[in-house]
Amino acid sequence: MARTIRRSGVKEVPLSEIKDDLSRFLREAEAQEIVITRHGKPAGVLIGFESEEDWFEYRLEHDPRFLRRIEQARNSLRAGRGARLEDIESE
Repeated sequence: MARTIRRSGVKEVPLSEIKDDLSRFLREAEAQEIVITRHGKPAGVLIGFESEEDWFEYRLEHDPRFLRRIEQARNSLRAGRGARLEDIESE
């Protein structure tokens, strides 16, 4: 998964501002997550994607089936079942 790191921190914006200019905040959300507040309390998060690849990566990172498979693969490697990439490339 290539780019999961956001360029800046989290920005908090009241829901009333989001409703007034959603397209602007979607563009901003490509660079940083935006916490949407309601009455000063966090109510949701707006996450933008710069590309289809970012959207695909987000879906993978949050897919429980994919995460389970990664964990199973890690457990197999810890148990000594698996092959090192260096060994595969040299064959």
